[in-house]
Amino acid sequence: MLSVLYTEEENEYREQVREFAERVVAPRAQEIEDTAEYPRDLLFELGKAGYMGALIPEEFGGTGLGMVAETIIAEEISAVCAMLDVTRGVTSVYFAPPVYKFGNDEQKGRYLPPIVTGEKMGAIGITEPDVGSDTAGMKTTAVRDSDEFVINGEKRFITNGSLADYMLLFAVTDPSVKARKGMSTFIFETDNPAFSVVKDYDLMGLRGLKVSHLKIDNARVPASSMVGEENKGFRILMDELDTERTSLAAGAVGYARAAFEYALQYSTEREQFGREIRGFEGVSFKIADMAVKLDAARLMTLQAARRIDSGLSATRQGASAKLLACASAQEIATAALQVTGGIGYTKDCKTEQLFRDARLMTIGGGTTEIMKYIIQREVYKERGY
Repeated sequence: MLSVLYTEEENEYREQVREFAERVVAPRAQEIEDTAEYPRDLLFELGKAGYMGALIPEEFGGTGLGMVAETIIAEEISAVCAMLDVTRGVTSVYFAPPVYKFGNDEQKGRYLPPIVTGEKMGAIGITEPDVGSDTAGMKTTAVRDSDEFVINGEKRFITNGSLADYMLLFAVTDPSVKARKGMSTFIFETDNPAFSVVKDYDLMGLRGLKVSHLKIDNARVPASSMVGEENKGFRILMDELDTERTSLAAGAVGYARAAFEYALQYSTEREQFGREIRGFEGVSFKIADMAVKLDAARLMTLQAARRIDSGLSATRQGASAKLLACASAQEIATAALQVTGGIGYTKDCKTEQLFRDARLMTIGGGTTEIMKYIIQREVYKERGY
């Protein structure tokens, strides 16, 4: 199937990334799960291998291979360690591309090279204690004071928050209008003395991932840290979401594939009533459903990625891919746990972890419900309603 969907070069690239994931990442995966310690050194390894800069051109240290390459990376890394790919994606897909698209030459030259090498880590500051899906309700403020801005506010559920060197921070710069018309974007360096980490959350799954509650109390930042035009930050936020959702969908395909392959193998080894359990329709039909969902999720993700690489809008396609892939990953992980039975519910079996890991992505990066809202809105818009 992959040889039909992808070019020869893309298939060769997948084999390259898969070999790296199995050789470098897979041996550390269980250690990360057991200790919940963030493997900072693996981000350097990803950077050295060129897997942090698919969306950044060679001029700034990236590979410039594009969104299809990014989805291949996301799938292959997620298949062996979903946590690592989430944190990689936040740095290389959420933080870096908006800086490249909307930043000035000085910002690109300063911030992008250390990101794509893995030397520095990025985060994106959108969600707040009272602001989740309603990003236009943002309360963090940035008030101009001569050639500086004074920023106040809190950000919550920020992936990489306590570890990031830089955060792409969204704040209200014109409180006289609705936030979407008065929002600006800043590159916020987290060594600022007015920045603090309230807490890192103890997550249900994706152990080792740092998801943080952050506070910014009268932080002074230079006006030159603003990305793009003042009060035009909402456009940057919306532009970033298409690539974010497509990358998340690809990651979901990865850990869904891992669950599927584990259940598939188990069904050929486990025997009951004198035969392999694959011989029972209660099991084999689950395998069939899982295979169909996995193929469909990859197809939708690839469609969104190719549209992005072609310079086309992928708002509906990215949301559709995320909706299907993340829901399918959760369903496939659940079915895999059912196939593996009692042992699948224990920590002796990989399906227990995959079941927990898969649950977040129907919430994070835009909930299932928000994806459906976006899809129906775009469908009506496309037809002129």
